[in-house]
Amino acid sequence: MSEKRQDKKEQFAEPEKKNSKVMLIVCVALAVVVGIGAAFALNQSSDGGYLTVKSVNGEVRLDVSKIDDGQAHYFKYATANGEINFFVIKSVDGEMRAAFDACDVCYREKKGYRQEGTMMVCNNCGMKFRSDMINLVKGGCNPAPLNRRIDGSQLVINDSDIVKGAWYFGG
Repeated sequence: MSEKRQDKKEQFAEPEKKNSKVMLIVCVALAVVVGIGAAFALNQSSDGGYLTVKSVNGEVRLDVSKIDDGQAHYFKYATANGEINFFVIKSVDGEMRAAFDACDVCYREKKGYRQEGTMMVCNNCGMKFRSDMINLVKGGCNPAPLNRRIDGSQLVINDSDIVKGAWYFGG
């Protein structure tokens, strides 16, 4: 093979090697990101994204510093008749609010709510509700209020109040 032809061949072969290295790096990075995302998703949603809580001395206590980020935090409370799902959110007015992950209208579908910005959205009918109105407005498709109080650095919910919402979840 002539030297000129060999140079021409190498000229076109080099970018392919560089491109394959870049592609390999991109693929490895993508695999790492997907792996981390999958691990997070399995950790968060293997049970529907709900963190199990238990009652101690008739109360469920949640550390406010772990739930005061403006994001809805979802919990499940196990009873002999099944699980009761609820969420807690610090609304835009700074109040800690709690509601069953169900409403008087769509509860049969067992789809609950998702958060979109400062709104909670019914996963069944799509109606949106301001987070600062949770616990104040009830009925219809509004998130069903759940009594709660602040005790020092903890949000406290009486297990008797949680159990009152069992009918939303078939219990």
